[in-house]
Amino acid sequence: MEIIALHHRAVAAVAPILARVRPIDLGLPTPCTGWDLRVLLEHMTGQDHGFAAAVRAGDETDVDIAAFAPRPLEDDPAAAATTSSAAAGAAFTEAATDPARTVWLAEFRQRLPLEQVAGFHLIDTLVHGWDVAVTLGLAVDYDDDLIAAGLTVAERVPTGAFRELPESPFAPALEASGSDRWERTLTLLGRNPLWTPTRTTATPTR
Repeated sequence: MEIIALHHRAVAAVAPILARVRPIDLGLPTPCTGWDLRVLLEHMTGQDHGFAAAVRAGDETDVDIAAFAPRPLEDDPAAAATTSSAAAGAAFTEAATDPARTVWLAEFRQRLPLEQVAGFHLIDTLVHGWDVAVTLGLAVDYDDDLIAAGLTVAERVPTGAFRELPESPFAPALEASGSDRWERTLTLLGRNPLWTPTRTTATPTR
């Protein structure tokens, strides 16, 4: 499945960013309003573990939403983040041998095709990778086909009042300032592409 191969590359692209995290960085503000880097990474590791468990369970089990809960980082935040991301990547790669598999996503309260779930975690990986990168003052350099795949997923995320709810996985979309595909992806998911550690966004992002 092409989306699984793209997902594998997304995990690989974000790994060097996660590896740069130091314990001293955990209190830094992030583009996710109200979240410092520790909270963001704990959320990311929880999502990684949850997706991995749900994908491995496949058609047989409905994995509870508790599996997606934030995970403590222990003493080595870089290792915790890279390990959980790699575990999710491995789960999707293993599942590619069964492309007809469906996956229960408790957050959405529905069972979805593996291909669609891989797209969800791909965009989660790329965008949260950007969150971490800009928090650390780094730039991302994603390949064009990864950006294209991410934009396709972002464009399918519904808009509406649910984006204003505290439990919504996505903040309300922002206005894009140009035609850049990565900027459009970020704004569709409620992020300000110009965010820096010294500037806060007006809209909460997750």
